[in-house]
Amino acid sequence: MPILAMDTATMVSSVAVADNKKLLAELIVENKLTHSETLLPHVEQVLNMAGAAKDDLEAVAVSIGPGSFTGLRIGLAAAKAIAYGLNIPIIGIPTMEGLAWHYPVPGIRVAGFIDAQKGNVYTAHYKWNGSDFDEVKSIEVVALEDAIKICSELDGPVVAVGDMVSKKMTKLDNLPENLIIPPKHTMMPRAANIAMAGLKKLAAGQVGSVMDMEPIYIRKSEAEVLWEKRQAKLTSSVSQSADTFPGGEGKRRIK
Repeated sequence: MPILAMDTATMVSSVAVADNKKLLAELIVENKLTHSETLLPHVEQVLNMAGAAKDDLEAVAVSIGPGSFTGLRIGLAAAKAIAYGLNIPIIGIPTMEGLAWHYPVPGIRVAGFIDAQKGNVYTAHYKWNGSDFDEVKSIEVVALEDAIKICSELDGPVVAVGDMVSKKMTKLDNLPENLIIPPKHTMMPRAANIAMAGLKKLAAGQVGSVMDMEPIYIRKSEAEVLWEKRQAKLTSSVSQSADTFPGGEGKRRIK
């Protein structure tokens, strides 16, 4: 029986249907339309392309981050709704583990570079063990130049994947000799990779919970950071008013 896979962690929106024998259908789109506009129509389209009905699905696999906060929420919400409605398992795949599936090749390290804003990247490293990928460097947020330096200090070839490779790294000079920049179609997220990783985890019984699964954010969203700054400024302003209010410390006057 096939599984449905989705990746909405970046500007790329991708949906696929696959089983243990082959990739049945896949749709990859990168345009200005939002995932909320395209995802569910693409699910229906890919199921039709694969000749599969919703009731044929055995599980849903979805990219869970890190990546775009909005994209991750849309993808996970859709995956949860489908899994819950069909009463089938849901499988969460870290975005960079999915990216690593571009290169199931012994002897190389696959390094993810996903935009974390303000010159930073989410990064993690994976190696193929012959049947699956091992995480050899856990996910973290670092400056882009630091992530590149980490790769330069490694022995052997490192393949760079992720949206920051096409956004920034292809424009940089003097990249480390061991850092390989692949063609764009083999560096960006795709649902076929999520499907392959999902099939492995499904066979091993490594499924998630519709009620408990959450995106891997790593850092706070920009909205959360700005809200905390405003709250800190407001608290500081109220505290200063209390200290200067006539009649003693601790009294507050709020206009």
